[in-house]
Amino acid sequence: MSQVIPVSTSARGENTAFIVLISCVATIGGFLFGFDSGVINGTVDGLRMAFNSSEAALGFEVASMLLGCAIGAFAAGRLGDLLGRRSVLIISAALFLLSALGAGAAHASWLFITARVIGGFAVGAASVMSPAYIAEVASARYRGKLATVQQMAIISGLFVAFLSNFLLARAAGASTEPLWLGQEAWRWMFWMQSIPSLVFLVLLLAIPESPRFLVVKGRRGEAAAVLSRLYGPAEAEVKLGEIEASLAQDQHKPSFADLKDKTSGKLRGIVWVGIGLAILQQLVGINVVFYYGAVLWQAVGFSENDALLINVLSGALSIGACLVTVLLIDRIGRKPLLWVGSVGMAVSLALMVVAFSSGSLVDGKLHLSDGMGRLALVAANVYVVFFNMSWGPVMWVMLGEMFPNQIRGSALAVAGAAQWTSNFAITVSFPILLTGIGLAGAYGIYTVAAFLSIFFVLRYVRETKGKELEQMEG
Repeated sequence: MSQVIPVSTSARGENTAFIVLISCVATIGGFLFGFDSGVINGTVDGLRMAFNSSEAALGFEVASMLLGCAIGAFAAGRLGDLLGRRSVLIISAALFLLSALGAGAAHASWLFITARVIGGFAVGAASVMSPAYIAEVASARYRGKLATVQQMAIISGLFVAFLSNFLLARAAGASTEPLWLGQEAWRWMFWMQSIPSLVFLVLLLAIPESPRFLVVKGRRGEAAAVLSRLYGPAEAEVKLGEIEASLAQDQHKPSFADLKDKTSGKLRGIVWVGIGLAILQQLVGINVVFYYGAVLWQAVGFSENDALLINVLSGALSIGACLVTVLLIDRIGRKPLLWVGSVGMAVSLALMVVAFSSGSLVDGKLHLSDGMGRLALVAANVYVVFFNMSWGPVMWVMLGEMFPNQIRGSALAVAGAAQWTSNFAITVSFPILLTGIGLAGAYGIYTVAAFLSIFFVLRYVRETKGKELEQMEG
């Protein structure tokens, strides 16, 4: 029988402003995650022209970042246990900067892919460590809100990338035309990321390490000092005792072996739930909209300029949807948001399939009637809104908080790797599906996944609202 750990509820002496500030610094990793994901959207034509890429090669160039993401996410959990949450974020920031400069300068496909894989490692690591860091410094009262800011940062990064792509392409006349210093606009789209990457690197030097990591490493004095800054001296001692009591139940060093149930020898149920959440978040096809939005809308008759402008609209709607989640997640909980989002995505994706099914191919492009074109556009943006008020932020919130302290790093690594591997599979397959079974067929697959996600949430997901991390069971 497990030990019952007392959990403090007092907020006296809590330095809320400082907690919010350092959490916001951590979420810059999310902003860069979003920017890195969104910037590729406006560069597809430039990549095709610069490297003379086939559809299969283009799909790999776009998706290559995701291989690095899977590796980064898998390695981040273990590195976070060894080096610390803050240290992994610092490494990520340096790699973001290197990748932005390298991708824009690449004059061969293999150099571009190398730069994107490096950036992917940073994205994967930041996607795991940023929510973990926030969860470990914030109290249960508003942990959900702060962790949701991570998704808002991701969407803000996407929005800024979309807006930057649109403005740069318009200034040059097209993404493939020269802009400044004789370099094509699509290259400047990548180079723009170096600015927030440098800001992230500098600000990370000013935030403290996670107190829970410091306790695990036996650095009690440092942990007490950080907790005092976060919660005040009196509350710090209480929280320090709670963390130590949680870890005292199992004092060996964290490892991947902890993910197995000691009795059955099988993977713990909570880990399977985390993997399921991570995979389903990608199988609904959201990153096809993020990565191939310009291609998607050009495929149904919009110009490149209009397609890039539609991306900006989608990004703005996504930010609004995340604001709704910030207001609701600590009031109504995680699970209700997930299943409402699943229903909304399933219906809107089905409507997109209906619209795409009505079109006819002319010169290799799908042409829709005005009515069906409007239906596809509205349904796609409704889908984006439902995703970003539910599965977008809530999946990351849950992965950051649902696992017990002892297995958090390892479980995050496995779930994060599953998320990015699924992301890679969806992204690299889209150009092939587009030419093989068309938009209707591809989005039909994503619709089925959205319907499955409804039943997954209702059957397997446990609510974590209001629980301290020391209360999580696995």
